[in-house]
This record gives sequence, structure tokens and C-alpha cells, in this order.
Amino acid sequence: MGEIVSDRDLDILFRTARTPRVWQDKPVTEVQLRALYDLMALAPTAMNCGPARIVFAHTQDARDALADCVSGSNKDRVRTAGAVAIIGQDEAFYDKLPQLFPHMPTARDMFAGNAALTQETILRNSSLQGAYLIMAARSLGLDCGPMSGFDAAKVDAAFFEGTSIKTNFICCLGYGDDTALHPRLPRLSFEDACQIR
Repeated sequence: MGEIVSDRDLDILFRTARTPRVWQDKPVTEVQLRALYDLMALAPTAMNCGPARIVFAHTQDARDALADCVSGSNKDRVRTAGAVAIIGQDEAFYDKLPQLFPHMPTARDMFAGNAALTQETILRNSSLQGAYLIMAARSLGLDCGPMSGFDAAKVDAAFFEGTSIKTNFICCLGYGDDTALHPRLPRLSFEDACQIR
């Protein structure tokens, strides 16, 4: 604990990482997706609740079905990525709390029947897990293209029908074509975005 990663690792995870607009025709394997999940699953979440549920649209048929749910230029990005992670949030996540947070037997009761607390918890924590998914993918050599330009109801109907899971966001995975990147857009400075009190 408390160790610092190398400058090279920081480049891979942050400084040189980009969001591809075009994907190489290079497969993402099931082994990679499983390794990615094993890292993502270590994300910290409130009460270890882990509400994210992932569908990896891996086959061309699945990516084509997902492409029908996204807008504009996102369609081609979804169709041509090696895989696309649909990061869902389970509205019944609390049913897993006896397994995930066993030292507090009443944990489930805090959320069951409390829609406001459940919605707040699943959005915040599945988003956190989704961010970990991106970092895990980058650490395994994959590029990431997270996006929100989609019809959530259509994605839910196509991939989560009959479940308690709703879509949070989607993230293309694969190997980006570096020749199609535009210059990195500006970021706010520390002074513009932060305060120390």
C-alpha cells in the first residue's frame, strides 16, 4: 500500500490514453474481458454493494443490436469496437448484500423499499465501478471509448429485459486507430477546478 506507479504506467493510464474515434480490426478476447472484470471488481463501493452489472457486447450481432440504440457517429464506433461494455446498475443490488456485506445482517433492509436511497446508491457506485473498468481496460492494453449518446430505454429493452438492471453508460473497448485521433482538448487548471480549504 502507498507505492507509487512508474511514469510509464501513469502515461498508459492517464497521460497518453485517449478516446478513439476509429477502431482497428483487432479482436478483444473473452480472456481479456474476464481479466478486466477481475480488476474492476476490486473497486471500492459503499458497503461493498457492487451494483454494476456488465453485459459485454462481444459478438458482431450483439454490437449491431447495441448500435441500433446509439446515436449518430456512435453507431460506427459501437459496430467496429472489439467489444462494448454496457455498464448497468442493479436496482435490486441489495439482495446481494448478505453475501457482500455479511457482517451487517440488516444492510439489505436499509435499501429494500427505499427507492431514493437505492437510486442514489446505484448511480454513484456503478459509475465508480465503470471508471474502474476504464482503468482496468487501459492497464490491460485496451483503449476505451465511454459514451452516453444512446437511448437507455432501448438498451434496457435489448439487453436487460425482464431484470432489475438499468443502463448507466456504455464503453467501447479495443484497439484504437491512433492516426484518426484529433488533438487533445483542453482541461481546466487546478485553480479553475479545485479548492483547498
